[in-house]
Amino acid sequence: MNVFDIIGPVMIGPSSSHTAGAVRLGRVAWKILGERAVKANIQLSGSFAQTYRGHGTDKALIAGIMGMPTDDERIRHSLELARERGLEYHFTLCDIPNAHPNTARISLKGASGTSAVVQGASIGGGNILVTQINGMDVSFTGQYNTLLVLHYDKPGTIAAVTNFMAYSEVNIGNFRLSRPKKGGEAVMTIEVDGDVSDALISSLRILPNVINVVLIRAI
Repeated sequence: MNVFDIIGPVMIGPSSSHTAGAVRLGRVAWKILGERAVKANIQLSGSFAQTYRGHGTDKALIAGIMGMPTDDERIRHSLELARERGLEYHFTLCDIPNAHPNTARISLKGASGTSAVVQGASIGGGNILVTQINGMDVSFTGQYNTLLVLHYDKPGTIAAVTNFMAYSEVNIGNFRLSRPKKGGEAVMTIEVDGDVSDALISSLRILPNVINVVLIRAI
C-alpha cells in the first residue's frame, strides 16, 4: 500500500469509489474499444445501482468512456457533452451474481462498428478491478501498465509473446491466461514493470496467431 491508496486520487467528487473508480472503469472500456464510442449500454449492480445518480456514477462512467481522467472538470457535464458528441447511452439496474457491490458491465459500440464489453468493480479509494473483457475472465487493477493480448489458442503463441518481451527487456510482473474453450480465442493479461513502447506493441501484433494487443497504461 502507498500513500495514494490512503488519501485517494486527484479527482472530481463526491466519492472516490463511486466517482473516481467509475471514471477509471469507463476509461478502460474506452481503451479496449480503441475508438470513439457511439453507443453505451451500462448495467449497474449493487450499490452502484442504488446510488449512482446521487454520487455521480453515471456522469463518471460516461466521462471515462469519452476518455476523461479523474480530475477533469468536465465530468460534471459529461452527460450533456455525450449528447453533443453523439454518444447514445443507457443505464440498466441489475443484479450481477457474485459480483463486488460496486460493479458495472459496460457494453460499447464504436463509430466503425467495433464493440467491446468490459465488466469491473470500483473497490475503494478510486481503485478498480477489471474482471471480464468480452466474456473472458481477466484480473487487473490498472495500477500497472497492462498488456491485453487477444489471440488464437494455438501452441507456441504464449511462448512467442513472452520470449519477445524478454528479448525486449520488458519484465513481466503478473500473467494470466483466459480461454473460454480450447483452440478458440483467448486473452493474455500481462502486467509489466516499467514502460511499454509503441514499437513493442506493433511487433507483438504481427506475431503468428495474435489478433490484437491493447496497452492499458497505469491509471
